Amino acid sequence: MENRVRVHFGFDALPAPCLALFAGAADEAGLFFSLPWLANLHSTALADRGLRIYAIESAAGDGAVRLALPLTHRKTAAGVAGARELAGCANFYSSLFGPALAGGVAPSPQDFFRLAQAIASEAPAWDVVNLQPMALQAPSFGMCVAAFRQAGMAVQTYFCFGNWYLEVAGRSYREYAESLPSRLKNTLARKSRQLAAAHDVRIAILADTADAEQGIAAFERVYRSSWKSAEAYPEFIPGLIRMCAQQGWLRLGVAYVDGGPAAAQLWIVSHGVASIYKLAYDARFAPLSIGSILTAHLMQHVIDVDRVREVDYLTGDDAYKRDWMSHRRERWGMIAFNLRTARGLLAAARHIGGRGLKGLWRRLHPAG
Repeated sequence: MENRVRVHFGFDALPAPCLALFAGAADEAGLFFSLPWLANLHSTALADRGLRIYAIESAAGDGAVRLALPLTHRKTAAGVAGARELAGCANFYSSLFGPALAGGVAPSPQDFFRLAQAIASEAPAWDVVNLQPMALQAPSFGMCVAAFRQAGMAVQTYFCFGNWYLEVAGRSYREYAESLPSRLKNTLARKSRQLAAAHDVRIAILADTADAEQGIAAFERVYRSSWKSAEAYPEFIPGLIRMCAQQGWLRLGVAYVDGGPAAAQLWIVSHGVASIYKLAYDARFAPLSIGSILTAHLMQHVIDVDRVREVDYLTGDDAYKRDWMSHRRERWGMIAFNLRTARGLLAAARHIGGRGLKGLWRRLHPAG
């Protein structure tokens, strides 16, 4: 008997084996594989898309789930020109996406092929499957690419962004701070003295559910006074703050200057990792480096109090991240085109080009 694919249509309707799988996957891979993260993202920022959660169930008859992949679906344009697209339950708020894998079970190429084969054979057909941002170094990335190609689809991979992170390696904050660039250490010391001399400064780290609404109000006030444009989905960040508080993951740092919030940073501590998720500061305090001072306070807290093994700056190759972090890795995506549908062929031609598409067709259909 072979492992089989089952499709579920909502996070709140998952059976117990799937819930156990996602809990274990979050323990292994972190925040972005957890059901609380996925559920908040879908309800606040992807609610206009349908949800399909593909699960590979074990053939052993024990009800275990080996792999789950939460996907959204939509038409890319109105009318007959719009392709039917499956995409990861992810968007620009997501710093990582991928299949949730059972803990202690090595990823299996056969499971990935069965998943890709099931998707490729569904009716009505999907024209495009787009998964991103995925960990380039994870075995599951290569297995996804190989599986969709084996299922008869044309696959293209693409770079998404760099990801800077810190391996704490058991150090204290004092030991870590000694490794910072001299320029950054001098700036922190000098600006801290200037700020304390000229202003009444207080830094709070909000973590409890009782502090969530206060934190949301402070964060939104700072955000409105910053250089950043308005959120595309206004309910996402408040929902994330409330969810993190409920889970015990919230570390929302707020720097108050002369009684008012001048900088706010949303950090999330879960599964041994501190994720630096969202930063903002009042532009009036930029000359005093209020953002960097708040970062240092939060870094001390997550290293010395939370004892995390890693601090993750998440999305992007911004130059300032190199000063705080120690390592870099990359996030990539893969897009698969269904060459059996007209819209899939058209999308492949746009992305791959006519000559490349002809070569792919010949490899997939060697008999002509």
